[in-house]
Amino acid sequence: ECGGMHIHDHLMERIIRRTRLVTKDGRCNIEFGNIEYHNQFAYLGDFWTTVVEIRWRFVLLLFVASFTGSWFVFSLLWYWIAKSNGDLIGQNRTDSHVRCIDNVNGLTTAFLYSLETQTTIGYGGRALTGHCPGTVALIVVQSLIGVFVNCFMCGVILAKISLPKKRAKTVTFSNTAVICLKKGSLCLLIRVANLRKTLLIGSQIYGKLLRTTVTPEGETIILDQVGIDFAVDAGKDNLFFVCPLTLYHIIDKASPFYDMSADTLQQQDFELVVFLDGMAESTSSACQVRTSFIPQEVQWGYSFLPIISRTKTGKYHVDFSNFSRTVPVTTPHCVQCFQSDPDQRNHNNSQNNHHRKLGIDNPGFEVIDIQDTMDITKM
Repeated sequence: ECGGMHIHDHLMERIIRRTRLVTKDGRCNIEFGNIEYHNQFAYLGDFWTTVVEIRWRFVLLLFVASFTGSWFVFSLLWYWIAKSNGDLIGQNRTDSHVRCIDNVNGLTTAFLYSLETQTTIGYGGRALTGHCPGTVALIVVQSLIGVFVNCFMCGVILAKISLPKKRAKTVTFSNTAVICLKKGSLCLLIRVANLRKTLLIGSQIYGKLLRTTVTPEGETIILDQVGIDFAVDAGKDNLFFVCPLTLYHIIDKASPFYDMSADTLQQQDFELVVFLDGMAESTSSACQVRTSFIPQEVQWGYSFLPIISRTKTGKYHVDFSNFSRTVPVTTPHCVQCFQSDPDQRNHNNSQNNHHRKLGIDNPGFEVIDIQDTMDITKM
């Protein structure tokens, strides 16, 4: 029975993963079909972007093929010149015969000469004699093409290494979202952290709720998008993203979560995609980080554990072991229940006033005082 439950859970996990539009690491799960044939040439027209975006294995294959291919093509031309001049082994040559290229007497030596020419190795054993005018033009052409291949492939490698999405991998979201009370309102909370000390300048956070809807005319709209506004205590735009932040979305009448409750949340069919846009401080390149949450990853009646602490010496620490950990808290069953219960609102307001009197330095994140410890990350 346990084995059957494990298989069922594994199948459910695969179905959930397959039905995501955006995976947890930000990749889009979508494919394009029935594209007209002439539109395929658009990828060749934008050849640079196509090469930069392909996988590393294909880039390395292109790297090897571009160099070895150019060496071999030019080796055939050098071999043809040598054969036309009678320089190869087995051809009838007189004592007064003058070679076009010294020590090129077969296809192997022609390939070695082509490689040495394009890579400017110059061992000295093979060289032009100047007897054949065509060799001068060919060596100029090969040198120019060799420089172009070098520049192009170095640019591709550098562009792939410095892609902004690599910087996005050092920004992480919590594994789950939570719904609880915050500042007298029922809110959906998500935690995000920048794993580097360098900032993301001009950071902006926003979300899209994707779901299938049916219009009054009976039309079914797949992946209908609804905007979700997120904010932090320090503001909505241009975040000071030096430490992990807790984003919150107020569930009001304009929110698509307004009609949901603790009992009906898990039966909903939606995907919440969260975006964070910013510019890397070190490279000045714009990047976007995104992740998604499905109903099974939204916990109603939970709150995140504090992760930022301050020691008596004045240092700030971030404990990433609690980054996605949650604890159950007292939360209304639904938004309408909370709005219709004045006692609950008054109790929540009194708790907010009590916390304000504690006097936290920065309202953008919670701070607790602890003793100096070594098992947490220093900021």
